[in-house]
Amino acid sequence: MPDAIFADPRLAAVYDALDGPRDDLPAYLSIADELGARRVVDIGCGTGSLALVLAGSGRTVVGVDPAAASLAVARSKDGAAAVEWHLGGAAKTPQCRADVAMMIGNIAQVFLTDRDWDEALRGVRGALRSRGHVVFETRRPSFRAWEEWAADTGTVTRDVPGAGLVEQRFTLTAVDLPLVSFRFTYRFLSDGAVLVSDSTLRFREREEVEASLAAAGFRVLQVREAPDRPGREDVFIAQRAA
Repeated sequence: MPDAIFADPRLAAVYDALDGPRDDLPAYLSIADELGARRVVDIGCGTGSLALVLAGSGRTVVGVDPAAASLAVARSKDGAAAVEWHLGGAAKTPQCRADVAMMIGNIAQVFLTDRDWDEALRGVRGALRSRGHVVFETRRPSFRAWEEWAADTGTVTRDVPGAGLVEQRFTLTAVDLPLVSFRFTYRFLSDGAVLVSDSTLRFREREEVEASLAAAGFRVLQVREAPDRPGREDVFIAQRAA
């Protein structure tokens, strides 16, 4: 079940405005260039930011997400007709013979159990052509991002077109490693409505991720730093074994 921040229509509509600049997108476009990818599947595409950038570069793009509200926002954007949108989770990614499957942001960390993560990787594998690639990022446990999050108690306010002023407050709710949970609370000043979204991420060590990829039929080619968040995240580039 997607978190409310993605699944609630009112929250999905203000997600982009509160998410901040997407400095990560050029790096993934560059990786697609490196890999010669002409057909890309964006898993956990959300409101479509990456999918639309990829499609704008002339690629064939499939966007997949389990949250209908987020897909509705994606479909409303300029250029959305160039993307093939699918409602569903990673485990049931369409078999589209993609050159590359991408999972950016926190997508790889929302699979909390080993079984869910394995099913997601096998779904991704089924979406790729022979020798296709999967690219995703995951936060390094050693950076201990949750300590930084715990200190971030301020409120962000944005004037969102169509919604008016919206306040967003972040709260760290639990650290039970490898799981970290947090809450976003939103207040819509136009009518005083308060909406809450709870999330949990799993922090996996690099060796654990590499072992899970091998078990799912992938060969790790590279592990890079995320250029927009050096020292904080690993970017995995792996190839389908056959």
